[in-house]
Amino acid sequence: MNKELMEALNILEKEKEISKETLFEAIENSLLTACKNHFGKADNITVQIDRETCDFIVYATKDIVATYDEVEDDVTQICIDDAIQLSKNAVIGDTINIEIKSKEFGRIATQNAKNVILQKIREEERSVVYNQFFEKEKDVVTGIVQRYIGRNISINLGKADAVLNEAEQVKGEEFKPTERIKVYILEVKNTPKGPRILVSRTHPELVKRLFEAEVTEIKDGTVEIMSIAREAGSRTKLAVRTNNPNVDAVGACVGMNGARVNAIVEELRGEKIDIVNWDENPGNFIQNALSPAKIVAVFADPDEKTAKVVVPDYQLSLAIGKEGQNARLAARLTGYKIDIKSETQAKDAEGFRYEDYMFDEDGDVYYEEEYEEGEYADEEYDDAAYEGSESKEGAYDDSEYEDDESGEADYDETDIEEDGYDAETETFDIEEETEA
Repeated sequence: MNKELMEALNILEKEKEISKETLFEAIENSLLTACKNHFGKADNITVQIDRETCDFIVYATKDIVATYDEVEDDVTQICIDDAIQLSKNAVIGDTINIEIKSKEFGRIATQNAKNVILQKIREEERSVVYNQFFEKEKDVVTGIVQRYIGRNISINLGKADAVLNEAEQVKGEEFKPTERIKVYILEVKNTPKGPRILVSRTHPELVKRLFEAEVTEIKDGTVEIMSIAREAGSRTKLAVRTNNPNVDAVGACVGMNGARVNAIVEELRGEKIDIVNWDENPGNFIQNALSPAKIVAVFADPDEKTAKVVVPDYQLSLAIGKEGQNARLAARLTGYKIDIKSETQAKDAEGFRYEDYMFDEDGDVYYEEEYEEGEYADEEYDDAAYEGSESKEGAYDDSEYEDDESGEADYDETDIEEDGYDAETETFDIEEETEA
């Protein structure tokens, strides 16, 4: 039993994750290569290795001929006299297996055999690493920042290094060497120098995979992520749904006191995340996607994939978002081209009839719940909105109490006389009150 060879194979299998069968094949090929270098050919050479004991034998199969004169090739033929010395059962015209001692190989043949084994081990090691990361393609892994290569970043993923290109980096993110970050594996390429792994920090699937890892309900299928729209480094919108009526899809993603979503926000370096409910009704889905803005009405055309949205005047800027971000992400999330107008704009716009959005085919008003008490912001109702109104305290018209052109007070004497005032004597009659 070859204990040294057995131990070496066990170590390689454990450290490099290369199967013993592959290593046995590499050893067999190396011995055949050594025979070819030593004898010039190896067509009749056979190598056998016992998988249990690691003992191996190399032999050459030669044809038996009658005389030395008939031997044309020493490698493939042998005289009957020499064959009988090896085996008493040798017969002319038959074949005989002659063992070859590996110690007889020269230095060059031995070195070539060694190189064959090493080359096979390197190839298998690269293949194992490639297969390992190919299975993780489109998934999230944790890596350690190594160094900057120009504007790209080299990240150590364990058994292989990945490249984070500048285009896949979030603007404003800076990493320090030895810092741990999560990245999304975009593509794994097999090259002669080993696997080339491309990773990303901007891909929308990164957020999706992070939620799958953080939220148990998503991992077990109770909650499903239907669509996602992302502007890396700024904001992400996520649409979720659940088939279990006892489970709140949005609440499951947010977690207790926001613990789950906050963990993801921290990993994304403060990127804001909006989680909304997915709905089969395009109008309801668009309304949810435009949150936190309040919507008056939505008209969606599923065939054209377009939607017209009416919002209160004071909610227009919130619905559109900073630099149009909210509307842009909502359009990506829903797949609809969204046209947002305020109530005033909708009434005045050509081909954008306000009545179409306030009443359905049965004459019912859309979105009446949007106007419940407390829906409107108090700051929108300023003093100007109450001018001339009697419902607000102190809202009055001073002209009602101004003097006329003659300088006299503008009031009706008859009204005051009814109160006991005598205009001629300019006194009040209070005798009745005194007597009372």
